[in-house]
Amino acid sequence: MARQPAFHLFGFPIHVRSGFVVFMALVIVVNGGALGWWIAGSAAVLTLLHELGHAFAARATGARAEISLDFLAGYASFVPVRPLKRWERAGISIAGPAVQIGVGVGALILMGVNPIDPDSYGRSAASLAIWWTGPIMGLFNLVPVLPLDGGHIVMAGLDRIVPGRSKTIMLWFSLVLTIGAGVYLFLQPGLQFAAYVVLFPLFVQLQMLFAGSAAARRTPRTGMARAESVAWSNGDLSRFENGILPSPWFRADQQVAQGRPDDARALLVADFAEPEAPDWWPPDAASPERLASLVALLPQPLPTGRLYSEHVLANVLLRIGAHDAAASYAAASFGRHPSTTAATVVARAAGALGDVDTAIGWLRAAIQADTDPEGLSITMTSAPELESARRDTRFSVLLQLAES
Repeated sequence: MARQPAFHLFGFPIHVRSGFVVFMALVIVVNGGALGWWIAGSAAVLTLLHELGHAFAARATGARAEISLDFLAGYASFVPVRPLKRWERAGISIAGPAVQIGVGVGALILMGVNPIDPDSYGRSAASLAIWWTGPIMGLFNLVPVLPLDGGHIVMAGLDRIVPGRSKTIMLWFSLVLTIGAGVYLFLQPGLQFAAYVVLFPLFVQLQMLFAGSAAARRTPRTGMARAESVAWSNGDLSRFENGILPSPWFRADQQVAQGRPDDARALLVADFAEPEAPDWWPPDAASPERLASLVALLPQPLPTGRLYSEHVLANVLLRIGAHDAAASYAAASFGRHPSTTAATVVARAAGALGDVDTAIGWLRAAIQADTDPEGLSITMTSAPELESARRDTRFSVLLQLAES
């Protein structure tokens, strides 16, 4: 189960991890006295405001966002309701530093401090702390390396030039630039301590690199299935690779949770009109109850269009126990585009309704369609709806044909 948020702010769940508390304590201990307390306090507030900037920008696109505060950093995660345009992704990335810099500079001006005059902002612990944690850390976040916001902004633009490869290129560029900056700072007299600042982005970059290598070694289908399952289980979206979204069924479910059923319906219906190949995994891990609430939102007659989306809906109808509807919908889909998947759904629905003859007939049609022989043999041997059909003498003959 997902960990409950510490509190909500402007409708956003806010998670406060133990690492964030530990980091604030370290800041106080390292800096000591009033400066330590001011840095910890202003860092906490401005980090939260930074992430709220991301969250509000994400919400403007219709996404559901939440914020986590952790060791050394905060981050806003969000579930988009549609593929985001490049400028929208860049806008979400720049919103955080913009808020942090703007609020920090505004606070200094209200204190009568000149944010570009060292004698002015260094006159008190409060002004020095706000200067560091506001405009300076905000500008640092705009450095064009991952995982900083500046890196994501550049990556959004790079995606236009080299679509599909922007993350890999940006990651290697970030590694080279970060290591180079660290070595340079370490070799400069009096700047050795500053070299440790690059350890945080370097550590995350290495994590991203190793995670990408692991992802490359597994099949994309396996990774997508696992990511979709985890999302339905606890709302964690971190397993989705760059550019891959949760299924429209999960995104619609999130819209329902936010009290926006019309948006959920529009999202599901729009998916059937998509001309591109799908890049999402079916909602296999969703509970029948959650799926049934989404099916109830769909218009009648049920939407049709992209074949993959029709297959998913047919299987969803089967899972929620709407066997008559599943059989009718899948049979109509088969009539337009004969496929093993559609025929198998009709057979399973007929089996669940106790009509063995119809189930056997549609299994024969599934074999003849021959679009997914491997999936058919697995379904025939494991689908619970076909239990009665498996006792029929005709079934063993069909199974041999399916496996041959």
